[in-house]
Amino acid sequence: MKNKSLLNNANTSLNDESRGLKQLLPFLGPAFVASVAYIDPGNYATNIAAGSKYGYQLLWVILASNLMAVLIQMMSAKLGIATGRNLPEISRERFSKKTSILLWLQAELVIMATDLAEFIGASLGLYLLFNIPMIAAALIAAVGSFAILELQRRGVRPLEAIITGMIFIVVIAFGIQVFFAEPEAGPLLKGLFTPTFDGVDSILLSAGILGATVMPHAIYLHSGLTSSRIVGKNEKERKKIFKFEAIDVIIAMIIAGGINASMLIVAAALFNKEGLLVEDLEVAFNHFDSLLGPTAAILFGIGLLSAGLSSSSVGTMTGDIVMQGYINRKIPLYLRRFITMAPPLAIIIMGVNPTKALVMSQVVLSFGIAFALIPLIIFTSNKKLMGTLVNRKLTTVIAWSIAVLIICLNIFLLYETLFG
Repeated sequence: MKNKSLLNNANTSLNDESRGLKQLLPFLGPAFVASVAYIDPGNYATNIAAGSKYGYQLLWVILASNLMAVLIQMMSAKLGIATGRNLPEISRERFSKKTSILLWLQAELVIMATDLAEFIGASLGLYLLFNIPMIAAALIAAVGSFAILELQRRGVRPLEAIITGMIFIVVIAFGIQVFFAEPEAGPLLKGLFTPTFDGVDSILLSAGILGATVMPHAIYLHSGLTSSRIVGKNEKERKKIFKFEAIDVIIAMIIAGGINASMLIVAAALFNKEGLLVEDLEVAFNHFDSLLGPTAAILFGIGLLSAGLSSSSVGTMTGDIVMQGYINRKIPLYLRRFITMAPPLAIIIMGVNPTKALVMSQVVLSFGIAFALIPLIIFTSNKKLMGTLVNRKLTTVIAWSIAVLIICLNIFLLYETLFG
């Protein structure tokens, strides 16, 4: 739903009738919504495991992953701005019907895996905070995610505001935890800027961090959020819109990267220092309580709950985009939310370990990244399609290098998880 006030403010900015932050404000939001994918509960599992096992050593992987994500999200945003269409829509136009259907099916599988991680994360947050059964927590999480979706009916700005607010709850939670944990500056900076591994397991965990950071559904979503939100009337306006959206991406990804880094830093400063290998989020919660006190544990649970609720709603939005784009069909958002909740509810009812379910969901997400990333690079490198917003040659070279690296690492992750 378009917001009339937003469009009026955007036109004022595009006509240079406002300056500074006021000129930028109408364009802030899409990247914050998409960036929720970068701080979902799957990231909790990989980052805390990495920090507890290797200390600060793999902090550089988070930095590198975030830099890759900035470029990828910029290309996704640019595709929507330049064409007025999202990635699945352009794929349907340029690929065969059979290919589009197959791409839609794999995208739906990816979104179900995404929703599995996010819904279980929100349920686990409620379970840890209030000590209620997981099934009851799952039902409460379901109600919460429906409530967030209802904001879409009130316009784009309320939805962006609530999701941005939930992101800042996670920021505050982990910011306080970093303060409590008192990390060592020297090892932290060394881990951030010195690329090293410590055996095959560290490479596998790095692949998991990358897989939990660069998410296929964020690529679909971002192009959808920018394609019709503020539409440029000509090349000059589209270039100006992209300039503002690039700032949106940078700010959002700095925040998301900071959250991921703080997860690893806290785990390194607390668990690794005490010789504790923590690969389960419930165990992490209990250790926070025993090492730092109940306040730190509660902050961890609040962060997990906020990340899970906000990202589950974003996953539902992405499902709507991929179905409409690839096969030109739509179903009500609430029906989609109900359908995608069924698998995680079943897993919770069966009593499967939530953290193990989170890890397996990341494996499925690893499978889907190539099907989003490769078409994105092809389309944004097409001058006829993109006009003046086409990728520069250097951007294309870097993007293909990132794609090859991500795909190879994800293949390695899949192989080690299934056969290692």
